[in-house]
This record gives sequence, structure tokens and C-alpha cells, in this order.
Amino acid sequence: MSDDGLPRCTVQGPAGKGVADTCVVTEVHLKGRLVCRDEREAALVATPLPQHVELTRAEQGCGSFTVTPTEDRPVWRVEEVFGDAASFRRRQDRVRDSEWGTMTAGIERDYSLTGL
Repeated sequence: MSDDGLPRCTVQGPAGKGVADTCVVTEVHLKGRLVCRDEREAALVATPLPQHVELTRAEQGCGSFTVTPTEDRPVWRVEEVFGDAASFRRRQDRVRDSEWGTMTAGIERDYSLTGL
């Protein structure tokens, strides 16, 4: 990875013989929970959630994205996969200023992240 978070390719192969560009791009996986303190906070998740899911799934690089209620309401399970770090970071930047980001900013997030 370069300083800008974009994957860099290396050229492999013997000089002058079928040189091929190859890239190793690591998927970014986020798993965890949104932990609401009460039903009011759960409503802050539920209200903008359909649009948030639709916009996120439409983003370049999104492989999967789910936010589902658990049996322990008001806790939500979050799972997402992005094709590379750059796609994941673009999503984070978009969400920060979105309706979802603003409405849910105070809700506890308990996430594990791999691939960055």
C-alpha cells in the first residue's frame, strides 16, 4: 500500500518475456455491534437504516453489508466487506457527514476490523 491507501502493483516476469502486472489487494472486513442504550437510540438506528444500507451497498467496492437486530434488542449486528482499503475509507468519509452518521454518532460501536 502507498501512503494514499491505494494498492500498488508490481511488475513480475523475466525481462522481455511476458511481463504481467499483478496486485495483491486485501479485503477489509468489519464485524461487530451497535450497542444502543435504550429504545430511543434503537429508533435512531432503525429510522435511517434502510437508506443507509441502500447507499452503502451501492458504493464501489462494497462486497456485502448487513445491519440486523439481535435477540438482545437494542443491540444490532454489523457485518461488512469492502474490496480494498481505499473503498472502505471512501465509505467512512461519506458516512461521517451523512444523515446516518449524524443521527447515530453518539451510539456505542464495538467493532473488529481486519484488512487495513
